[in-house]
Amino acid sequence: MSPFDAPPDRRGSDSIKWGRYAGRDILPLWVADMDFAAPPAVLAALRRRLDHGVLGYPKVAPSLVAAVVDYLAAHYDWPVDPDWLVWLPGVVPGLNVACRAVEGDVLVPTPVYPGLLSAPRFSGRRLLTVDLVLTDGAWRLDLDALAAALTPQTRLLLLCHPHNPVGRAWSREELDALAAFARQHELVVCSDEIHCGLVLDPGRRHLPFAALGDDARRRSITLMAPSKTYNVPGLGCSFAVIPDPALRRRFIAASRGIVPEMNLLGLVACEAAYRQGEDWRRQLIAYLGANRDRVQAAVAALPGVSMAPVEATCLAWLDVRPLGLAAPVAHFEAHGLGLSDGADFGAPGWVRLNFGCPRSTLDQALARLVRACQAA
Repeated sequence: MSPFDAPPDRRGSDSIKWGRYAGRDILPLWVADMDFAAPPAVLAALRRRLDHGVLGYPKVAPSLVAAVVDYLAAHYDWPVDPDWLVWLPGVVPGLNVACRAVEGDVLVPTPVYPGLLSAPRFSGRRLLTVDLVLTDGAWRLDLDALAAALTPQTRLLLLCHPHNPVGRAWSREELDALAAFARQHELVVCSDEIHCGLVLDPGRRHLPFAALGDDARRRSITLMAPSKTYNVPGLGCSFAVIPDPALRRRFIAASRGIVPEMNLLGLVACEAAYRQGEDWRRQLIAYLGANRDRVQAAVAALPGVSMAPVEATCLAWLDVRPLGLAAPVAHFEAHGLGLSDGADFGAPGWVRLNFGCPRSTLDQALARLVRACQAA
């Protein structure tokens, strides 16, 4: 049996995901929080650190910096100078700091994870949104529409890569075109790459935006974390990679006084995940790939529901608009299935399903999805 088939029971725990529907027969497949236990190497490292007994203010150890640099080189063929790293308690704070560090309007392709939509507003920046296009069964960036949306004050583009919720792992060709667009319009690109370890297609690996070349590197803020890949989001550990010294100084200055120090156990988990978690990650990718295939097969057989292929993440983006539901999330909840509301991502009428769960849970969820659609 796979270790992913029998994870710990999260009912009645401190889980936000499962607590939403406490006391109700609703399977929670909404927030991007997998139900699997963290890698054994991560749990062992945390236990060793707790056995020390003192949980004082931590510093980022040189061994952790080396682990991150080695990981990025090995997995993405991306040479990173340790000086480029800026440690953060989460990717969402990083998005907000980027919006404060780069003055001007902010361009965001949608639908997208809500944190990319709220960060400009929280930072007092004007938000400009442009829809992705669904062409030949695949979601794509519309560079012409992005260019039309630009204002003379636009200075920052927020990119989700791999994309949450549509599941794209942007190709080299697409990223090169975006880099040329950013160069032409003198934009800084803040790339949220939190799902970079969850590319599901065999033989394909993530390509960081900043690794495209000298110009892309100069205008980039890359946000990464072990949290999604190794399922440790509650430990609050991430980092920005900012090669340009002036941009890095602006980012650090914008974070002062509003971004807290790093979580001690998050630092421990990060190093253990990057040094010892690869075998576990490979098993996870195989498991998620099979779950993805199950979801896609079930949706393909359902009239009134569709989805594009998922290349990365553990998330399926479902178009349920043909069902004519006035309140899609409430309808699915009434049939025992808790999904994320597409309106929060800028796309009413869509829902997001998290398949990062045991196969037994997913099969129950897909049966409920079928019943809910039949009842529409």
